[in-house]
Amino acid sequence: MKAPIADLTDFAALEPFFRIIEQGVDGLVQPGHFFDLLAEDITVDYVITVPGYPRHVEGRSAVAELYRPYGTTIVLDRCFGLAVHHDPTTGIVVLEYASEGHVVGTGQRYSNRYISVLTLRDGEISHWRDYLDPIAVFDAVGWPPR
Repeated sequence: MKAPIADLTDFAALEPFFRIIEQGVDGLVQPGHFFDLLAEDITVDYVITVPGYPRHVEGRSAVAELYRPYGTTIVLDRCFGLAVHHDPTTGIVVLEYASEGHVVGTGQRYSNRYISVLTLRDGEISHWRDYLDPIAVFDAVGWPPR
């Protein structure tokens, strides 16, 4: 039995992200909320990311705590454009998708595209490699200051 992730309402800013990932792995892993899809011992590697964000995270609880304050910076309004590539022989799933949202402090629009490479094991996501456009993040949050 997995340890529950407390206060799921803290993650409201990420609901569109959760739903597109759930859609992308539907039928490939055990159904449930985004956090239920993750193995307790998941490892996540943020291959292309932004300064100050960890490159490597271990454990389902650590992923949740990394995502918990997301809504203090950016709120996602929608995720769309899902493409799913699955190799049943290796258990690898590649998800391509996009997001649109806004920066909390300024209202500045945010949009990005992602590639997530997931390794499945025993009906769960055991490894996640994530790629995004860091320039889109910089532009949205106004970094570096102009």
